Amino acid sequence: MKTIVLVGISFLALTVGSLSMAGDFWGFPHKKKSGKIEAIAGCMFSGKTDELIRRIDAAQHAHKKVQAFKHAFDTRVKESMLHAHNGSSFGAICIMSGADLIAHLDAQGDDVDVIVIDEVQFFGEEMVRCVDKLVADGKRVIVAGLDMDFLGRPFGITPTLLAKADKVTKKEARCFICGRKAHFTQRLVNGKPAKPSDPLILIGAEECYQARCRDCFEIGQEEGILVQPAQSTTFVEDDPEAFNVPSQQQNTNTHPEE
Repeated sequence: MKTIVLVGISFLALTVGSLSMAGDFWGFPHKKKSGKIEAIAGCMFSGKTDELIRRIDAAQHAHKKVQAFKHAFDTRVKESMLHAHNGSSFGAICIMSGADLIAHLDAQGDDVDVIVIDEVQFFGEEMVRCVDKLVADGKRVIVAGLDMDFLGRPFGITPTLLAKADKVTKKEARCFICGRKAHFTQRLVNGKPAKPSDPLILIGAEECYQARCRDCFEIGQEEGILVQPAQSTTFVEDDPEAFNVPSQQQNTNTHPEE
C-alpha cells in the first residue's frame, strides 16, 4: 500500500512539473506574486523610526537588499540618514515625489527587495499610486509617518496607506505632562500650544514638540475666533497621471490594540 501511495505522489509531482514546463514553453502567463505594504504610524517620539530601522536590520540579516527614502525638505541635499531616537541610523535618499523614487529604483535595476519610505505624511497622493505600483511588482514596501498633525487632524496620505496596508503597527509614546499613553503631537510656539493659523510644517525637536495624551493635548485659541472641528490634512498631489496601477481589492481588517 505504501508503495502505491509513493508511486502516486511521484506521478502527481511529475505531472505538475511537466505542466509547469509546458506553460513556460508555450508562453502561458504565470500569475506574479504581489508584494505587501507595512505601515508604521503614531505621534512624535513614539519610536516609529526605531521600528523602521529594526525591520531594515532584520531584512538585511535575511540577505534582502533594502533601499530607504525620505522627503527632501532641502532640495540641495541628495542623501540623508534615518535617525532613530535610540541613536541607530540608516542611509536614505532624499526625494520630492513618487516619480523620484521610481527613477532611483530604475537606475539600480530590479535587485531591490525592500523599499522603505520615512516621513510619508509629507508626500502627495502620487506616492500612494507609487506604492501600489511597487506592491504590484512584488516589492515589500514599509512606510512610516505621523498619523495626525499638530491640530489632531489625519495627516496627509498616512491614513490612506494605513487602510491599504497588509500589516499596521500603531506606535505610542508617553505623555510629556502626565506620563500616560500618548497618541497626539503637541506643538508649542514660544511655550504655548500652537494655533490653527500657525504653519503646518515646522521642523524641530523637544523644544517645539511634545507627545501628549488626549486629555493633555491642547490647541491654541485664536483671538476672537471659535476653533472649528479639524479636517484632514492632505498635500496636493504632484502628478495625477504619474502612475497607472490597476485597482486591487485590499483586505484591511486591521485593528491595532488599545
